[in-house]
This record gives sequence, structure tokens and C-alpha cells, in this order.
Amino acid sequence: MDAAANPVAVENRSPATRTLQIAMIGTRGVPASYGGFETAVEEIGRRLVKRGHAITVYTRGSESREREYLGMKVVHLPAVPVKQLETLSHTGLSAVHAVFGRRPNAAFVFNAANSPFLPVLRARGIPTALHMDGLEWKRSKWGRRGKAYYRWAEEFGVRTADALIADAPGIGEYYDREFGVPTELIRYGAPILETAPTDGIRTLDLESGGYHLVVARFEPENHVLEIVEGYRASSATKPLVVVGSAPYAAEYTERIRAAAGDDPRIRFLGGVYDQDLLDALYFHAFTYVHGHSVGGTNPSLLRAMGAGTAVLAYDVGFNHETLDEHGLFFADAAEATERFTALEEDHERTVASGVQVRERAAVAFRWDDVASAYEDLALRLADRESMHDLGRRARRRSRAAL
Repeated sequence: MDAAANPVAVENRSPATRTLQIAMIGTRGVPASYGGFETAVEEIGRRLVKRGHAITVYTRGSESREREYLGMKVVHLPAVPVKQLETLSHTGLSAVHAVFGRRPNAAFVFNAANSPFLPVLRARGIPTALHMDGLEWKRSKWGRRGKAYYRWAEEFGVRTADALIADAPGIGEYYDREFGVPTELIRYGAPILETAPTDGIRTLDLESGGYHLVVARFEPENHVLEIVEGYRASSATKPLVVVGSAPYAAEYTERIRAAAGDDPRIRFLGGVYDQDLLDALYFHAFTYVHGHSVGGTNPSLLRAMGAGTAVLAYDVGFNHETLDEHGLFFADAAEATERFTALEEDHERTVASGVQVRERAAVAFRWDDVASAYEDLALRLADRESMHDLGRRARRRSRAAL
């Protein structure tokens, strides 16, 4: 399949002439209340419903037990409540349900770790695309066995999926380099915030434009420690507000707390799950500080861009590409120190940078475009197009030309 960028979407697109049954498998499902995958499923699914498609979303752990949400059919299935087994157990049950229920025309499976269940779907004649996510095996939260499993699951997914979805050019380049296979470049969308109330941030004793914001799980590859160290050594006067926690990384959390010491400028809010408050925190921040390094197009970064907040990001290719160089970058704590000082000293330039990233988000990261790309891929899958068949045909043509 062609690794092209998202097709241009048409606003208020009319319903599709072909109605497809599409299954979304491998996430926590809807309503979205957890992460990037769940937000993507909700935003894509509800748009495809409006275009006439029948969307089934497999869901676990939702407080809502409704069987329909925004026009999508919701199937609630249990999961083993153990870190290493929760996703796999739920995806396994979802695949079995899809196989024995009304056969979908196409299935989107999220997370490379779920690749072992692709043969179950394909044995029933369900063409399947696998969303590979980031380079999960690089994450520190996984031990040696976990990293080895993710490397194996990647390779298994490459062999068994009909299509692979990459959410950033760097991810696609990785699969081309490591496995010689094409990917579908389909990004996430960015919510564009034009305004947000100040009530929530004022209850936290914060002022609009008066703080730097970090939103991240406390994991080494998200560089929260370097951000805190860099900020503490800076002359910045606006407080650093840190949103996030790490249920599986107590030692790393202690290192972050120790790095902050008793600096009154550094404030830890823990996890914030009120979406309205989180939107307000993004919108009213002076800067958003993004330390993520191993993912592709990161939803948290897109949220900050859509809020029009200037960005200080970790110096890695994924972040440069997403921002299109409209931001500042840091590679270590010392560089972060310099950047915090520079951002506060040139207030006008920082505000202008926020305007630039919002413009970038509004053009390059539209949920309508994302939905169109998923619809196009689903139609091709339903027509039995597979990257493996295309690859075999290309090799035959190459040999015939010799």
C-alpha cells in the first residue's frame, strides 16, 4: 500500500456510497477518557458514522455501560486486571467476538502488542490494519522480557497485517528500514481551542500566561527529570506546573521530587482527569514543555499546539517534524535551563511562537483529514488490498523487467 500522507478531507462530507462494517479493537474504547488511542477511536469513529459507516468499538473499564455512543456500537468486554495482561486479554476476547459475530468488512487493531490476534481475524476473512504506535520496546517501564515481546510482536505484525499504520514519518521510516515494508501515514488530529475559562486554573492559584506546563507520565523517556532539573537551575519566575504520575515508577518519581527539592516555583498536580481543567491548563500556559522522545506524533503535544501555546520540546526528530521547527528544543537539563530563561526574556517572541504552532495544528492535524484517511484505508481493505499482495506483485514486475 502507498505510504502517502493523509488525503485532503472535504468539510461536511456527504455519507459514503458504500457502507462498511468497521471494528475498532485493542484500546480502552469509548467514551475517550485515557489516552491518544482512545481519543483517535472516538474522533474517527463518530465521523465515519456520519459518513454512513457502521462502527463497532470494543471497550473495557468504562464507567458507562451504554451500548451506543455518538452513533458507534459499543461492545463491553472484560480484561484481566494485570499490567502485562490487561490489553492482551481484552483484545483476545474482542477478536473472538468479532469472529463469531457479524463479520466486519475491515478491522483496525491498535497497538503492535496485539499482533498475535491478527491471524484470528484474518482466518475469518476480516482484513486488518495494525496501528503500530511508537517504538514501545524503547520504553523503560518494560523489563527485558517486555521489550523482547514488543520486538517480536512488531515483526509478527509486519508478517500478518494487511496494512500497517504509522502516525509519524519517523515511524514509517523505521518500518521501511528494519523490515522493508510500506506503512500508511495517518496522524492524529489536534483539538483547536479558541478560548477556555479561567475558573479552573484560578482555583489552583494560577494566572493566564503565568506558568510553564508539563503533562507527562513519569517515565525516563519523557525526560521529566531533566525538565525539572533544568527549570530549577534557571532564573525563570513563572512557576513550573507538572501534571502526571507514574504508577509503575516509584523510584523515578522520587528522583524527580528530589530534583525539585523545596523550590516553591515547582508545583506537582498529580494526574488531572477533568478534561475541561486540562484544556484550560494547556490554553492558559505560557509554554508547554514536552519531553517525550520515543513516540510518534504525540497527542499531548498536539493538544498544546491546538491551544496556541508556545512549545519547548525534547530534541528528537518526531518533535521537530510535528512542530515544523516552530518551537525551541532542548537535549539535556543544561540546555533546558537556557531555554526557560530565553522564553521568559523574549515574551513577545514566545507568544508569537504559540500563534505559529496553532496555525500549524489547524492545517496539518485535522480530525476530518484523519477520518478520511481511515475511511480510504478501510475501503481498500474491504476490496482485499494487502501490502503483502502488492509487494509480491512489485517483486514479480521487477523480476520480469530483468
